[in-house]
Amino acid sequence: MRDYEEVTAFLGEWGRFQRLVFFLLSASIVPNGFNGMSAVFLAGTPEHRCAVPRGANLSGEWRNASIPLELRGGREEPSRCRRYRLAALANFSALGLRPGSDVELGSLEQEPCLDGWEYSRDVYRSTIVTEWNLVCEDDWKAPLTTSLFFVGVLIGSFISGQLSDRFGRKNILFSTMAVQTGFSFLQIFSTSWEMFTVLFLIVGMGQISNYVVAFILGTEILGKSVRIVFSTLGVCIFFAIGYMLLPLFAYFIRDWRMLLLALTVPGLFCIPLWWIIPESPRWLISQGRYKEAEVIIQKAAKINGVPAPAVLFDTAEMQDSKPQQQQKAILLDLFRTRNIATITIMSLLLWFFTSVGYFGLSLSTPNWHGSAYINCFLSAVIEVPAYVIAWLLLRSFPRRYSLSGTLFLGGGVVLFIQLVPADLNVLSVGLVMLGKFGITAAFSMLYVYDVELYPTLVRNMAVGATSTASRLGSIIAPYFVYLGAYDRFLPYILMGSLTVLIGILTLFLPESYGNPLPESFEQMLKVKCFRNGQQTTGIRNSKESPKMLVTPL
Repeated sequence: MRDYEEVTAFLGEWGRFQRLVFFLLSASIVPNGFNGMSAVFLAGTPEHRCAVPRGANLSGEWRNASIPLELRGGREEPSRCRRYRLAALANFSALGLRPGSDVELGSLEQEPCLDGWEYSRDVYRSTIVTEWNLVCEDDWKAPLTTSLFFVGVLIGSFISGQLSDRFGRKNILFSTMAVQTGFSFLQIFSTSWEMFTVLFLIVGMGQISNYVVAFILGTEILGKSVRIVFSTLGVCIFFAIGYMLLPLFAYFIRDWRMLLLALTVPGLFCIPLWWIIPESPRWLISQGRYKEAEVIIQKAAKINGVPAPAVLFDTAEMQDSKPQQQQKAILLDLFRTRNIATITIMSLLLWFFTSVGYFGLSLSTPNWHGSAYINCFLSAVIEVPAYVIAWLLLRSFPRRYSLSGTLFLGGGVVLFIQLVPADLNVLSVGLVMLGKFGITAAFSMLYVYDVELYPTLVRNMAVGATSTASRLGSIIAPYFVYLGAYDRFLPYILMGSLTVLIGILTLFLPESYGNPLPESFEQMLKVKCFRNGQQTTGIRNSKESPKMLVTPL
């Protein structure tokens, strides 16, 4: 059977149909930017201290001295989780004794916050932390909330590929949009932390499934000259737009329930897209549904204003290819030979360590110097030039060296943060932003790399499986941020080291630059996998002119 891209070449690369698919699928990613990082504000932890009941028989002087001081960040700050025993303070107050002069505060007995906490409203009006007192003995619940969201992302990554390979890209795309929007809305009515967290897990499942399937659908419909632009500048920049809007919404809406409502509404605007976005013709062909694929291609030709051939797929060719096209893929197919297994295992490690760096830096924005809202916005803005650089690298340079270089940049810069003097906070933030730039650029190239390595039958499954590994990294990333409570440099040392390590490993991956998307396992096996001289055959040489890969829009 003729190559799919050869059959559809008459459509052109950038007609009205392709532009419609490009922008609508990219726009469907915007809500992912909201939900992916919403925990930064939904689970934000404001400054807090033990509450002292109004009915406590304390003078104003003793009330002000009821919270012990502790060393935090090189300065003495009021304790967040302890207070002096109120019964003793009431006795001293009744006797007319004064704190500090008549009573040595350091010798007084302390107790936990038996009457709850007082929270600062300077940054947040309310979060799930203030709603359910997720501080002190329960402070582990805040990072666990974020981790369980990424557990949902993990589950969604694992099943989305298999579901869309079996039931179709379009059906699963809109099903996961509904899951993400519907369960985000239900979170508004959460009555407990447990209820909120379970719903958040389900939102995570829908969030990544929507992202992965939209990505695959676009790469399979669009031609190779637009595919890389869609994978980097399209999907990723629209994700960054949603990410940038998040701190804007959060700044003006500081109540977590109302913020959730505001972030849910944009998902409703995706409903009309069901009647516009088509199914993937490549997937239909892989299922033997040639007539449906022909209808979509002919409709695309009509939209583009070009004549379509009377016969797109020859009946005899279809029958000859039918046994191959109807085979069903399973997860074990990603390990069916030593060659494919090596590619898959190395891809899993690459996704895992890159994810740790990306999400660790993204979730740590409230801990940077300055405003949490500005820091989050800057963290989102830096992704735009990162995606542009990634696109330029994918357009002109081999994949391995592009990935390795950006990972070395991101990891190396983050490692240097520990050397910055404590009073140069702006420089520290600048280094974090540069590290985020490098890791984000690498992260955006991973999807393109995976798509180019695997054949159509398991491509979506492969992207889902390898991105599953990245979700394992995202699950532990909140606890990297949590380690900052013990040593402010420890998270950066760990994230930087892991990122540099994976940059080295990337150099041993196969090179896919300049090759067409493989349609079968046989074509995948011809890709150069090792650096010992094994060469590709029957596929264009990787040194082919980069002009064949991307054309300016």
